[in-house]
Amino acid sequence: MASLAGLCAIAGLMASNVLAADEPRPPLAIQFSLDRPIDAAAAPFVMASTGGLFSAEALAVTTNIASGSQDAIARVAAGTSDFALVDINALMRFRDKDKQGGPRIKAVFVLFNKAPYSIIARRSRGVRALTDIEGKTLGVAEGDLSVRLWPAVAHQNGIKIKTVKQSSISAAVREPMLSAGQIDAVTGFSYLSAINLKDRGVPADDLAVLKLADYGCEAYGFAVIANPALAAAKPETVKGFVRAAIGGLNLTVKDPAGAATEVANRMDGGSKDLELERLQAILRDNILTSEVKRNGIGAIDPARFERSIDQVSEDFKFQKRPQASDIFDDQYLPPLNGRLIN
Repeated sequence: MASLAGLCAIAGLMASNVLAADEPRPPLAIQFSLDRPIDAAAAPFVMASTGGLFSAEALAVTTNIASGSQDAIARVAAGTSDFALVDINALMRFRDKDKQGGPRIKAVFVLFNKAPYSIIARRSRGVRALTDIEGKTLGVAEGDLSVRLWPAVAHQNGIKIKTVKQSSISAAVREPMLSAGQIDAVTGFSYLSAINLKDRGVPADDLAVLKLADYGCEAYGFAVIANPALAAAKPETVKGFVRAAIGGLNLTVKDPAGAATEVANRMDGGSKDLELERLQAILRDNILTSEVKRNGIGAIDPARFERSIDQVSEDFKFQKRPQASDIFDDQYLPPLNGRLIN
């Protein structure tokens, strides 16, 4: 009888363990920072949320808005955000300038295989190609990221950068000033400034969108960074977040109109048509590149990344030049078959 009772107790314990294993994990609260107000660039994360992909990874993701990449990186460094979508080149500069011995933040997933850095100009003001910028006035908004790679691209294309007059302007008047003909060109993101100008009534055939990637800029763009303490303690959480983001991108590619609608619904006065135009440009120019089609989404080409660091260094003097492995960590990415975009 004693033996039978013992066997029953063991069987009961095993059954309870099986039931516990079948129970869903309680969701982990996650803070995710965007480095700017939401727009089409955030579509994969919006779709991961609406499609239940974060929930499937037992993540309860709350999105907050930072005041730029530096602020978003600082939030992750401080642990007030677990993940953030930031410019990977801004991450290089942040880490180099961090003299406090803070956590060594790394990117774990690259969304923009090509940075959207561009010069947007008016053809009617004589700018049709990059070399036409000599002798012209270039409007540069405070905090603009495109201008940080401009010296390297100008040097690579034999442009006498001193002949280009740079005019510091507010981001709020960048498109209005170009639209009014007060300046000849502006630096900015191709999917933002160019589409904003068309929305302001500037004819599309009068716009020259000079993507720096077409002129030798090697830079990657937006990437997901993770808090190092979280990554060390809960690597599966980081892997789950990345898997959900990739799933959200697949949903975006399959239904860009639906993704644009979801994004616009989260904006103050957002236009689904405008965000769809932005999203189509982002997918075409920045995400679904030939490199991504070959190697899958999320990773880097180490040799190309090293060249991009050299280009960043033409504008920014590193205290200690980083290596690709200092900035990007690929251990949280799924295998190639889990990173191919259909």
